[in-house]
Amino acid sequence: MSSTSATESREIGNKIVVAGIVAIVVILAIAAVLLFINLPDANAFNARVERLFIENDMLTGYAEIKLLEILAQSGTAFSDTLASYRFVIFVLLIFATALLIAAVAFLVMLIALNRRMSRIERQGIEVNSLLISRDQKSVYLNDFEFKLTDAAIETLSVLAEARMDDEVLSGAEIEGVISGRDASDCDEAAGATRIKRLRDTLGNQLVSELLIKNIARKGYMLAIDKNVIRMV
Repeated sequence: MSSTSATESREIGNKIVVAGIVAIVVILAIAAVLLFINLPDANAFNARVERLFIENDMLTGYAEIKLLEILAQSGTAFSDTLASYRFVIFVLLIFATALLIAAVAFLVMLIALNRRMSRIERQGIEVNSLLISRDQKSVYLNDFEFKLTDAAIETLSVLAEARMDDEVLSGAEIEGVISGRDASDCDEAAGATRIKRLRDTLGNQLVSELLIKNIARKGYMLAIDKNVIRMV
């Protein structure tokens, strides 16, 4: 039931994203059309100069003809400039469209990532398999390999064995199991130090913090299903 609702939510989210991108493209297209319609005609100046030639055919002096030629050249320059402006505006509109679409895509990705991170924080890491190999000093977490030190392997092994027995170990108990002494003779800080070193060895803070849970006033445990743990 939950998977069905999640699928439906994902489909709705995808439709919203597509609708948003289409809306952006449509709005920018309408804006481009209105902008190009309201731009002055590139040949408007040339038309005025031509009309000036026609209406003033009596201007036959050298100075008048030279002035009309300058006006004609100015009209041609204005037409070329306006055409280049149209091209620049067209390129800028395409660039703005691409940026807005990219912004929407990144926004959706960030929202999805935040939701996934929140779900991980609430539920912990979904571990399908945890294989601890003492001989190779390696841990395989969901097929990801972590190379650990001897001390880190021992600490993780103790936590794994306790998880399979549904036990929560305090720092003193962890230190006692590893050192072979009674827990009452061990310091709580020594076990806490071992947990910190294990987390540091795992490297990824998110993985280590969510994999190894610290239960207040009780101790430490692996926040995974005990059935996925294997030790060789």
